[in-house]
Parts: sequence; structure tokens; C-alpha cells
Amino acid sequence: MKLGTERTRAILDRMGSPDSGLKGALIAGTNGKGSTGAILASILRAAGRKVGFMPKPHLISYTERIEVNGRPITEEEFVATLEALIPTLDGVAADMGQATEFEMLTAMALAFLAPRIDLLVCEVGLGGRLDATNALDLGIAAITNVDFDHQKYLGDTIEQIANEKAAIIKPHNKVVTGCEGVALAIVEEHARVADAPVWALGRDIHVESKSRGWDGHIVNVKGPGFEHTDMTLPLVGDYQPANAAVAAAVAHLLDEVTDDDVREGLRSTRWPGRLQVIASSPRVILDGGHNPAAMTKAGATLRRLIDDERLVAVFAMLSERDPVQLLAALRTLRPDAVVFTEPASAAGHAIAAELLARTYGNGSHAVASAAAALERARDLAGSDGNVLVCGSLYLVGEILALSG
Repeated sequence: MKLGTERTRAILDRMGSPDSGLKGALIAGTNGKGSTGAILASILRAAGRKVGFMPKPHLISYTERIEVNGRPITEEEFVATLEALIPTLDGVAADMGQATEFEMLTAMALAFLAPRIDLLVCEVGLGGRLDATNALDLGIAAITNVDFDHQKYLGDTIEQIANEKAAIIKPHNKVVTGCEGVALAIVEEHARVADAPVWALGRDIHVESKSRGWDGHIVNVKGPGFEHTDMTLPLVGDYQPANAAVAAAVAHLLDEVTDDDVREGLRSTRWPGRLQVIASSPRVILDGGHNPAAMTKAGATLRRLIDDERLVAVFAMLSERDPVQLLAALRTLRPDAVVFTEPASAAGHAIAAELLARTYGNGSHAVASAAAALERARDLAGSDGNVLVCGSLYLVGEILALSG
């Protein structure tokens, strides 16, 4: 994987710089950046703005990565946008080498979205400093949190990872962050150098929440010049109120949003594949968290919701990740059984189910087909139990497609 912004910038410049003057938010962070982006886009839509959203990765189709006002680009529009860009991509390739898939998707998104939107919400792909999206300066940089993930590319310490993510801060940006401790200190140092003011969760922005079980949360958010109380947030994880607070703060920095806008934005947010219930008897839950921190936090929420009910996990993971760390996170869920599988959509990059089952030990089963693994898990859970599909967004997307 070749990282860096130079080729993306060259492609955009040859396109006529469609991002020039475009305002919005670039969102980085180990976890929560997709949820934060979805909430922010929903608030801005409620305020009547034409909103582009670039989430990543996708669950089922690449078209999910390019949205206008909550509607993904159609397959026909996707193909037409790519075909129109081919001469530009070929020209840059001759000078700088072939663009990566992610660089092409970034350029396609800007080509399609820029003429159609007022504001852009863009989720960083990996890290920040060398991510293709860091070619953009949208005026606001949001960094949700910093934890361990993608150490091969970002470094082995929180300090190293925080420096990579904080590098999305451009001169005179406004910054909103949910970071704490040393990560917050690093974000603030990057912001100081860039002459960029910072709003930090827990210091400038405050959030309180009350769980509504599977219906989400009631949330209060307060920050400089704004306060919103008794808002409904349908997203389930215990970490989602913090994401909502960051999103609300960014919305206030971007636009003159009203209390009704923020309230309606939270209420209408949908974000598939994050503690999403797709079936009952047994209850089947999808969660795309694929690093130890995300899995542990989602698992804690799930255990609070189901208490001592029977839980069977359907689990897969990619070979680029550390099975010792992820399997340790899986154990914190206290599953009664685990069915290991290999999503076909991972195209051979998934660790073999048999190997994971042997590593995990007691209570493990190996079923290569994701669909068959789900059926085995349903049988093991029983009609009163729960099945959690987790470990890989490829797996979550595959099961979500089957359920549709």
C-alpha cells in the first residue's frame, strides 16, 4: 500500500481543483469517525443544506462511499464518473505511477459531489497524515479518539498514532476532538502550530446520556454558545453519545444550526453495521468494530443489553490484524460459543476459520461459508439467544447483504 497525498492532489488539480472553496469537515480517529460523520451529515441535512458524505469503508457496495443528502451514488453514476476521470488518471499515472483504488475513489467522490453540494463530510480512510483525503482542506478537522489500530502504518504507540491523525489539521482550521490524555496534548500541539482553535470533549463540550436499551439514548449536549437537551439518538453503543457531541459541535462551527436541526439530525441518524439488530428469535446483531478497542466497547454495551442471555459469535478477521489481540477482545464478550468463518468478499485476505478455531480453543467451531456459519450460530444460540456477527466489516457486509 502506497500512502501519501501528492498523487491525489495532482489528480484533483488536473480535474480543475473541484475541492477549491469547498467547506465541511474532515474526520479522523481510531473509532467513531463513521458514526460521527453520519450524525453530522444528518444534522446538516436537517438544517436544509445539500450535504455530501464520504464514509468508508463500504459494507456492501462501493456506491456507499459517495452520498448526496443521504442517497448513495447510483451504479450508473459511479461508472460514468469513473469513465470521465480515466484520461486524467492516465495522465497522472504517466508522471507519478498508477493511482491506488482509494485515491481514485477520493477523486471520483469530489468530481461527483462538488457540483451538487454546499458542505462535505469526509471520513479519513487510514490514519491522517498520509491518507488521500488529507489533500483536502475543508476548514474543520475533527479527531474522535486515538487507540491502537493499523500499527503497521501508523506506529506502535499512542503518541505516534496521535501524531498521524492530528496531521489532518491545516493552518487556521477549527478543531473538535474527543481525544484524552497524551493524544489530546498532541492534537493541541498540532493545532497550536497551525493557529487552529480547539474544542475538546470534556472541557469545552459536555455530554450526558441515558440509555434507552435497544432504542439508543437520550442525550444532552452543551458547548460554547449552544445547549441541546433531551435529544433522541437511535444509535445503540455506549460510545455513541460522545460521537453525537462531537458532531453537534462541528455542526455549530460549520453552520447556523438550530436546536430543531440538531434534534432532528440525531433522531434521524442511521448507521448500518454498528450494533445493528437485523433479526429476532434468535436476535442477530451486526457490529463492524474490527480493532480491540472497538470490539471491547461494543461488547460491553451488548453484555449490558443482553445480561446473561446466551450469546454466540460469528467471527472473522483479516490477516493484516493480530489474532492474539482480537481474540482476546472477543473473549471479553464471554460468548457461549464462537463460529469462525471466512467472508468470500475478503478475497482470500481472511485468516482461515480452522486456524482461528484452533487458536481460540474451547467452544469454537469452524464453518468456511459465512451464510452457513450464521445458520450454525442460530442453531447454537436457540430462539431465546443472541448471535453477534463481528470482527470484520467484510463479514458484516456479507451478512447484511444476505438479510436484505
